[in-house]
Amino acid sequence: MTQYDYDLVVLGAGSGGVRAARIAAGHGAKVAICEEFRIGGTCVIRGCVPKKLYVMASRFRDDFEDAAGFGWRVGQVEFDWKALVAAKEAEITRLSGLYAQNLDRSSVEIIRERGVIAGPNDVAFAGGRRVSTRYILVATGGAPVLRPEIPGLELAISSNEIFDLPELPKSLLVVGGGYIAVEFASVFARLGSKVHLSLRADLPLRGFDEELRRRLDEGLISAGIEIHRGALPTKLEKTAGGLVATLENGARLDIDAALLATGRAPLTQGLGLEAAGVAMKESGAIIVDDYSRTNVPSIYAVGDVTDRLNLTPVAIREGHAFADTVFGGQDVKVDHALTPTAVFTTPEIGTVGLGEAEAHAKHGRLLVFETSFRPMRATLSKRAEKVFMKILVDAASDVVVGVHILGPEAGEMTQLLAIALRLGARKADFDATMALHPTLAEELVTMRAPSRIVE
Repeated sequence: MTQYDYDLVVLGAGSGGVRAARIAAGHGAKVAICEEFRIGGTCVIRGCVPKKLYVMASRFRDDFEDAAGFGWRVGQVEFDWKALVAAKEAEITRLSGLYAQNLDRSSVEIIRERGVIAGPNDVAFAGGRRVSTRYILVATGGAPVLRPEIPGLELAISSNEIFDLPELPKSLLVVGGGYIAVEFASVFARLGSKVHLSLRADLPLRGFDEELRRRLDEGLISAGIEIHRGALPTKLEKTAGGLVATLENGARLDIDAALLATGRAPLTQGLGLEAAGVAMKESGAIIVDDYSRTNVPSIYAVGDVTDRLNLTPVAIREGHAFADTVFGGQDVKVDHALTPTAVFTTPEIGTVGLGEAEAHAKHGRLLVFETSFRPMRATLSKRAEKVFMKILVDAASDVVVGVHILGPEAGEMTQLLAIALRLGARKADFDATMALHPTLAEELVTMRAPSRIVE
């Protein structure tokens, strides 16, 4: 039998790679993981975690304003951007250290260098060392792509840099209509920046349920965000006081910073994949089967680098399934259906299952249950805020095929709803569930009659 230096070498110490390495080591494999940046990957260092911290910071603005309606007398408040950046940095440093400690406790060797595939069973490191391995797992994730390619592109920043700006921008142009764009637009508007949102389309969040898109659009406008529809920037110019952005509609915006949040791409360049014969899509995504295996039997890939469903919990589940299958003697496939998703704007979105258009195309006749109401908090604060909930039911089977929520704690509710949908819950099960009063979520089990039927 061929002897290898390792049973598994993982390229990339993000969420998916770390989980795969730890589980494989737990099954008795000799594992090394290499990382050229910081342990923890996009989610921990410059993605989900710092973003959610900034979202929480931004929502205190509403808390202070609402407090007066509940009898509190709140004095002058002031936001300190540098204090938030420092606190965020301390937290992600702590988390990165915990990731490294957990790898060490699992007997995974951490190689803090860039690793490149040098053959089907070989990895070469930046320092000159080359090792052999029975399996290679590519878990290098994705990276922002700056688009459109316009004069002055170098003056823009990506979602990597937005967390660490030296000063809070007084005015910010956000380009893009996806979840990253709308989340940062929402955050910075509440932190005090004048935010412009430049979209190619009429509404943000292409691919989400249309009613959610429309209502989020209204929420962004209510927050003071100026939306420029069908008007991407054509030029960025440096000025004495900051930047000037020229849009397709001829508008010229004086801004302090421009965030291009127009997409991400798999981080596969320069990894040696082509030389090893690994098949990839034109986008650079690695093509894998249901077991995350590439066309080269010894090379696997998980997470955003495969561009299947680019969410951190998905990468973690894929990494775990890979390790259980290859090293644990199990047969584990990841089911990507009914994956819950949240968009941490304010108002927040939570969604699981199919949108209305998809559900109608797949199931035909639909029963649509909808409600919109003022949350209890807004009754005393007098904030013009509405919660929206939508349940989509296959009329033939009574099975709930999609739930969509816009409002406070939408993500938390959707995580629990995902369990019910995975179990095949029917609308009758929702109806038979006792309401918990007074809560927002009770509305999910008290909508009795469909608001409309889609034939």
